Amino acid sequence: MTSASHKKSMDRRGFLFAALGGGTALTLGGLSASRLFGMNGDGAMAATTATANTGPQLLLACFADDDGHHLGPCDVRKLVLTDAQWHQRLSDDAFNVMRRAGTERPFSGPHEKPKSKGLYRCAGCSTALFASASQFDSGTGWPSFSRPISPANVIETKDRSFGMDRTAVSCAGCDSHLGHVFTDGPEPTGLRYCMNSVAMRFVAYRVS
Repeated sequence: MTSASHKKSMDRRGFLFAALGGGTALTLGGLSASRLFGMNGDGAMAATTATANTGPQLLLACFADDDGHHLGPCDVRKLVLTDAQWHQRLSDDAFNVMRRAGTERPFSGPHEKPKSKGLYRCAGCSTALFASASQFDSGTGWPSFSRPISPANVIETKDRSFGMDRTAVSCAGCDSHLGHVFTDGPEPTGLRYCMNSVAMRFVAYRVS
């Protein structure tokens, strides 16, 4: 193979996702970045930033925005930003929840009862977190789910703040706080992932 044809072949396969961190490509070369990660309001990938290079390498689960289909593993870098950069990326309420482990007021968020089927992604880095199929009305005022869309995409840690013994849930892609998980949910899991609306963005499935 000549050097020119080799370069063209490499361009076709792997470097569509280099912006996600230090040239690390997804294992699913050939699929569009918007389909894998979704786009934020201004049309740019929420995960695209030069400082993403500073994070460790991760193997997360990719999902398509159009139907929530599991596309396989994503080889990406953890998104690491300064507080100033997080302030630029997030609203004040989202920053308080996601970077300061705050809690939004109950019944104040838009995601408690979605009107359509879809996928919930991290508001900070677009990692897929939950599917509407696992969502239920807990009556608490916060969006609640029986399971994450993939165990690899969330991190659960002990939280003993405020004199309580809880399990905190954060995004594996950027370490942003999402909410807590409790053991009073419906079957078959018996779990209630109680999330903050401002920590997620909802992507409705496309109707063909």
